[in-house]
Amino acid sequence: MKRIILFILVMAALLCLPYLVTGSRTAEAAKPAKASCQSCHADFAKVVPKEHPPVKGNDLSACTSCHAPDLAGTAQKNTFSARMHRAHVPPKGSLDCTACHTWTPGKNFGLIGHKGSRGAPSKDDMAMMKEIFSSWAGSNYTDNLHARAGITCTQCHGKDIPKADDTVENGRCLACHGPLDKLAQKTEPKDFKDRNPHKSHLGDIACTVCHKGHAESKVYCLSCHPNFKMKIMGASQAKQ
Repeated sequence: MKRIILFILVMAALLCLPYLVTGSRTAEAAKPAKASCQSCHADFAKVVPKEHPPVKGNDLSACTSCHAPDLAGTAQKNTFSARMHRAHVPPKGSLDCTACHTWTPGKNFGLIGHKGSRGAPSKDDMAMMKEIFSSWAGSNYTDNLHARAGITCTQCHGKDIPKADDTVENGRCLACHGPLDKLAQKTEPKDFKDRNPHKSHLGDIACTVCHKGHAESKVYCLSCHPNFKMKIMGASQAKQ
Protein backbone atom coordinates (compact mmCIF):
# COMPACT_ATOMS: atom_id res chain seq x y z
CA MET A 1 0.00 0.00 0.00
CA LYS A 2 2.82 2.39 0.91
CA ARG A 3 4.51 1.70 -2.43
CA ILE A 4 1.31 2.55 -4.32
CA ILE A 5 0.92 5.87 -2.43
CA LEU A 6 4.56 6.74 -3.05
CA PHE A 7 4.18 5.93 -6.76
CA ILE A 8 1.10 8.18 -7.02
CA LEU A 9 2.92 11.08 -5.31
CA VAL A 10 5.95 10.76 -7.63
CA MET A 11 3.76 10.71 -10.75
CA ALA A 12 1.80 13.74 -9.54
CA ALA A 13 5.03 15.65 -8.99
CA LEU A 14 6.28 14.77 -12.47
CA LEU A 15 2.99 15.88 -14.05
CA CYS A 16 3.08 19.23 -12.20
CA LEU A 17 6.75 19.94 -12.96
CA PRO A 18 6.23 21.59 -16.40
CA TYR A 19 3.64 23.95 -14.92
CA LEU A 20 5.94 24.88 -12.05
CA VAL A 21 8.81 25.62 -14.47
CA THR A 22 6.54 27.65 -16.77
CA GLY A 23 5.19 29.62 -13.81
CA SER A 24 8.72 30.35 -12.62
CA ARG A 25 9.76 31.53 -16.08
CA THR A 26 6.67 33.72 -16.36
CA ALA A 27 7.39 35.35 -13.00
CA GLU A 28 11.01 35.88 -14.05
CA ALA A 29 9.93 37.47 -17.34
CA ALA A 30 7.59 39.83 -15.46
CA LYS A 31 10.51 41.39 -13.60
CA PRO A 32 11.84 44.65 -15.11
CA ALA A 33 14.88 44.06 -17.26
CA LYS A 34 18.19 45.57 -16.27
CA ALA A 35 19.60 48.11 -18.69
CA SER A 36 23.14 46.99 -19.41
CA CYS A 37 25.40 49.89 -20.35
CA GLN A 38 28.15 47.49 -21.40
CA SER A 39 26.10 46.25 -24.34
CA CYS A 40 27.36 49.46 -25.99
CA HIS A 41 30.21 50.56 -23.72
CA ALA A 42 32.73 47.78 -23.19
CA ASP A 43 35.09 50.14 -21.38
CA PHE A 44 33.56 52.81 -19.11
CA ALA A 45 36.93 54.55 -18.81
CA LYS A 46 36.43 55.87 -22.36
CA VAL A 47 33.12 57.60 -21.61
CA VAL A 48 33.75 59.15 -18.18
CA PRO A 49 36.16 61.99 -17.25
CA LYS A 50 39.74 60.98 -16.42
CA GLU A 51 39.31 62.04 -12.78
CA HIS A 52 36.12 59.93 -12.43
CA PRO A 53 36.32 57.06 -9.88
CA PRO A 54 36.27 53.54 -11.39
CA VAL A 55 32.75 52.43 -12.35
CA LYS A 56 31.57 49.21 -10.73
CA GLY A 57 28.83 47.19 -12.37
CA ASN A 58 27.38 47.27 -15.86
CA ASP A 59 23.79 48.45 -15.40
CA LEU A 60 22.09 51.73 -14.55
CA SER A 61 22.70 51.29 -10.83
CA ALA A 62 26.42 51.73 -11.53
CA CYS A 63 25.60 55.37 -12.30
CA THR A 64 22.54 56.07 -10.16
CA SER A 65 24.17 54.77 -6.99
CA CYS A 66 26.08 58.07 -6.94
CA HIS A 67 24.08 60.21 -9.39
CA ALA A 68 20.72 59.84 -7.68
CA PRO A 69 17.65 60.74 -9.79
CA ASP A 70 16.11 64.12 -9.02
CA LEU A 71 12.77 62.87 -7.73
CA ALA A 72 11.88 66.27 -6.26
CA GLY A 73 12.16 68.12 -9.60
CA THR A 74 14.11 71.05 -8.16
CA ALA A 75 14.99 74.14 -10.20
CA GLN A 76 18.70 73.37 -10.15
CA LYS A 77 20.91 72.13 -12.97
CA ASN A 78 21.50 68.42 -13.26
CA THR A 79 24.56 68.08 -15.46
CA PHE A 80 24.68 64.27 -15.21
CA SER A 81 21.09 63.80 -16.36
CA ALA A 82 21.51 66.34 -19.16
CA ARG A 83 24.69 64.72 -20.48
CA MET A 84 23.23 61.23 -20.28
CA HIS A 85 20.11 62.17 -22.21
CA ARG A 86 21.91 64.29 -24.81
CA ALA A 87 24.37 61.47 -25.51
CA HIS A 88 21.70 58.81 -26.00
CA VAL A 89 18.76 60.53 -27.73
CA PRO A 90 18.71 61.96 -31.29
CA PRO A 91 20.50 63.72 -32.88
CA LYS A 92 23.63 62.34 -31.13
CA GLY A 93 22.24 58.97 -30.05
CA SER A 94 19.55 56.59 -31.19
CA LEU A 95 18.30 54.88 -28.02
CA ASP A 96 14.61 54.57 -27.24
CA CYS A 97 13.38 55.78 -23.84
CA THR A 98 12.67 52.21 -22.73
CA ALA A 99 16.39 51.39 -22.84
CA CYS A 100 16.61 53.02 -19.41
CA HIS A 101 13.00 53.70 -18.43
CA THR A 102 10.07 51.47 -17.53
CA TRP A 103 6.83 52.32 -19.29
CA THR A 104 3.34 50.88 -19.27
CA PRO A 105 1.13 53.03 -21.55
CA GLY A 106 -1.41 54.98 -19.56
CA LYS A 107 -0.20 53.54 -16.24
CA ASN A 108 3.34 54.48 -15.27
CA PHE A 109 6.71 55.78 -16.38
CA GLY A 110 9.78 55.24 -14.21
CA LEU A 111 13.48 54.48 -14.18
CA ILE A 112 14.75 50.91 -14.30
CA GLY A 113 15.91 49.83 -10.85
CA HIS A 114 14.08 52.62 -9.01
CA LYS A 115 10.65 52.67 -7.42
CA GLY A 116 8.05 55.28 -8.21
CA SER A 117 6.49 56.73 -11.33
CA ARG A 118 6.77 60.14 -13.01
CA GLY A 119 3.33 59.89 -14.56
CA ALA A 120 1.16 57.78 -16.84
CA PRO A 121 1.94 58.81 -20.43
CA SER A 122 -0.10 57.29 -23.24
CA LYS A 123 1.36 56.28 -26.61
CA ASP A 124 0.55 59.74 -27.96
CA ASP A 125 2.20 61.35 -24.93
CA MET A 126 5.34 59.29 -25.50
CA ALA A 127 5.47 60.30 -29.16
CA MET A 128 5.26 63.94 -28.09
CA MET A 129 7.96 63.44 -25.43
CA LYS A 130 10.35 61.93 -27.98
CA GLU A 131 9.78 64.83 -30.36
CA ILE A 132 10.37 67.38 -27.61
CA PHE A 133 13.48 65.56 -26.38
CA SER A 134 14.93 65.68 -29.89
CA SER A 135 14.31 69.44 -29.92
CA TRP A 136 15.81 69.81 -26.46
CA ALA A 137 18.90 67.85 -27.50
CA GLY A 138 19.60 69.49 -30.86
CA SER A 139 17.44 72.49 -31.80
CA ASN A 140 18.23 76.20 -32.03
CA TYR A 141 15.53 76.99 -29.47
CA THR A 142 15.64 77.84 -25.77
CA ASP A 143 15.26 74.18 -24.85
CA ASN A 144 18.67 73.33 -26.35
CA LEU A 145 20.27 76.36 -24.68
CA HIS A 146 19.10 74.88 -21.39
CA ALA A 147 20.27 71.39 -22.37
CA ARG A 148 23.80 72.65 -22.94
CA ALA A 149 23.67 74.37 -19.54
CA GLY A 150 22.76 71.11 -17.77
CA ILE A 151 19.01 71.73 -17.48
CA THR A 152 16.57 68.88 -18.12
CA CYS A 153 12.76 68.70 -18.15
CA THR A 154 12.34 68.50 -14.37
CA GLN A 155 14.29 71.69 -13.69
CA CYS A 156 11.64 73.70 -15.60
CA HIS A 157 8.52 71.54 -15.31
CA GLY A 158 8.90 69.88 -11.91
CA LYS A 159 8.93 66.18 -11.02
CA ASP A 160 5.91 65.06 -13.05
CA ILE A 161 5.90 64.52 -16.81
CA PRO A 162 4.53 67.71 -18.41
CA LYS A 163 1.38 67.65 -20.51
CA ALA A 164 1.08 69.11 -24.01
CA ASP A 165 -0.60 72.30 -22.74
CA ASP A 166 1.64 72.81 -19.67
CA THR A 167 3.58 76.04 -19.27
CA VAL A 168 6.36 77.28 -17.00
CA GLU A 169 5.52 79.87 -14.35
CA ASN A 170 7.68 82.98 -13.87
CA GLY A 171 8.81 81.84 -10.44
CA ARG A 172 10.38 78.76 -11.97
CA CYS A 173 12.34 80.86 -14.47
CA LEU A 174 13.41 83.42 -11.89
CA ALA A 175 14.66 80.69 -9.56
CA CYS A 176 17.66 80.54 -11.89
CA HIS A 177 17.55 83.82 -13.79
CA GLY A 178 16.23 86.21 -11.14
CA PRO A 179 15.46 88.16 -9.16
CA LEU A 180 13.61 90.28 -11.69
CA ASP A 181 15.20 93.59 -10.72
CA LYS A 182 18.71 92.21 -11.28
CA LEU A 183 17.60 90.62 -14.54
CA ALA A 184 16.28 94.02 -15.64
CA GLN A 185 19.66 95.57 -14.84
CA LYS A 186 21.40 93.04 -17.10
CA THR A 187 19.15 93.83 -20.05
CA GLU A 188 19.02 97.61 -19.66
CA PRO A 189 20.24 99.14 -22.95
CA LYS A 190 22.91 101.86 -22.92
CA ASP A 191 20.74 104.08 -25.07
CA PHE A 192 16.97 104.33 -24.64
CA LYS A 193 16.91 102.76 -21.18
CA ASP A 194 13.13 102.68 -21.25
CA ARG A 195 13.31 100.01 -23.95
CA ASN A 196 14.02 97.27 -21.45
CA PRO A 197 12.08 94.05 -22.12
CA HIS A 198 12.26 93.08 -18.44
CA LYS A 199 11.04 96.45 -17.20
CA SER A 200 8.42 97.65 -19.62
CA HIS A 201 5.13 99.56 -19.46
CA LEU A 202 3.34 96.21 -19.68
CA GLY A 203 4.27 95.40 -16.09
CA ASP A 204 4.79 91.79 -15.00
CA ILE A 205 4.02 89.49 -17.91
CA ALA A 206 4.71 85.79 -18.37
CA CYS A 207 8.28 84.98 -19.37
CA THR A 208 6.86 82.57 -21.94
CA VAL A 209 5.29 85.45 -23.89
CA CYS A 210 8.75 85.99 -25.38
CA HIS A 211 10.77 82.95 -24.34
CA LYS A 212 9.40 79.79 -25.94
CA GLY A 213 10.76 76.49 -24.73
CA HIS A 214 10.28 74.23 -27.73
CA ALA A 215 9.59 76.76 -30.48
CA GLU A 216 11.13 79.96 -31.81
CA SER A 217 11.38 82.74 -29.23
CA LYS A 218 10.29 86.23 -30.27
CA VAL A 219 10.53 89.69 -28.69
CA TYR A 220 6.93 90.66 -27.91
CA CYS A 221 7.84 94.37 -27.88
CA LEU A 222 8.58 94.23 -31.61
CA SER A 223 4.98 93.43 -32.45
CA CYS A 224 4.18 97.09 -31.63
CA HIS A 225 7.64 98.63 -31.97
CA PRO A 226 9.14 97.06 -35.11
CA ASN A 227 11.91 99.67 -35.31
CA PHE A 228 13.37 98.76 -31.92
CA LYS A 229 16.63 96.83 -32.10
CA MET A 230 16.13 93.89 -29.78
CA LYS A 231 17.58 90.39 -29.94
CA ILE A 232 16.51 87.31 -28.08
CA MET A 233 18.21 83.94 -27.58
CA GLY A 234 16.34 81.02 -29.04
CA ALA A 235 15.18 82.90 -32.15
CA SER A 236 15.73 81.47 -35.62
CA GLN A 237 19.27 81.72 -36.94
CA ALA A 238 18.15 84.00 -39.75
CA LYS A 239 16.99 86.65 -37.29
CA GLN A 240 19.88 86.53 -34.83
